[in-house]
Amino acid sequence: MATIREQYPYLYETHLHTAQSSACAQSTGAEMARACKEYGYTGIFVTDHNWGGNTAVDRRMPWEQWVDAFEQGYLQAAEEGAKIGLDVFYGYEAGYDGTEFLIYGVDAAWMRAHPQIRTATVEEQYRMIHEAGGLVVHAHPYREAGYIPDVRLYPRWVDGVEGVNATHSNSKSRAHNEPEFDRRAIAYAGKHGLPLTAGSDAHGTMLFGGGVAFRRRLVSAQDYVQAVLRGEDYVLTNGEVWFDKAGNMIE
Repeated sequence: MATIREQYPYLYETHLHTAQSSACAQSTGAEMARACKEYGYTGIFVTDHNWGGNTAVDRRMPWEQWVDAFEQGYLQAAEEGAKIGLDVFYGYEAGYDGTEFLIYGVDAAWMRAHPQIRTATVEEQYRMIHEAGGLVVHAHPYREAGYIPDVRLYPRWVDGVEGVNATHSNSKSRAHNEPEFDRRAIAYAGKHGLPLTAGSDAHGTMLFGGGVAFRRRLVSAQDYVQAVLRGEDYVLTNGEVWFDKAGNMIE
C-alpha cells in the first residue's frame, strides 16, 4: 500500500517567515528556501508579518517604500528557489492586536495599489482580499501567548482555518507547544464548515515539516486559493502526523 507521502507527493509550507521582513525570524529568504528544498518541500509560501504584526520594516515609511522593503524576504526566497527548483509563492500574515490571518492570492503590486489595506478592519480586509480573488485563513486561532490579549474568532470573515500548526504540536517545537490549540481550531472549523489548512509557522531553518500536501503540483498562489475553495483533495501534516481535510488523524 502506498504511503501518504507517495499518494500526496507535493508538499507545501504555507506559513513561513524571513528575517528581512519579520522581526521574530532568524533566517533570510534564501536560507529558508535552501532548507525547505533540502527537507523535501515542493514549494513554500512566504508569509511575513505585516504592519499590524511583528514586522521588521519601519512602519513610518511611505506606503510604496514600505511594500518594497517588505517583499525583500520573498524576493530573495524566490530568486533562490528558481535556482534550486523550489516553488516560492507570495503571501503575508496580517495582524490585528495579536489576532492573525494568513493572506494568499495577492502580491506586492496589489498591495502598492491598495494602500487602504493598511487601515482596513477585519471585515474590510476580507472584502478587499475577496475582490482581488484571494484567500483569508485564520492563523492559529486558539493560540495563547503574551502578544495575544484575547482569542477572537471571525467565522464570517475568513475562508479557512489553520487547523494544524506544527509549532503547536511537533515534538521539535520549543515555543507555543500545546496540541490543544490545534484540536480547538479543528473543532471550530468543523462547526462553521470552514476548510482546514496546515503550516509550520517556520521562523528559522530548523524545520518542523508541517504543511499541506497535494496529489499534483501547484502552479501559483492563485492555484492554491482555488484548490482550497473548491475542496480539492489534499492532506495536512505537522511534520510527524498526517490528517485528512477534516482534521482526522490518518493511520
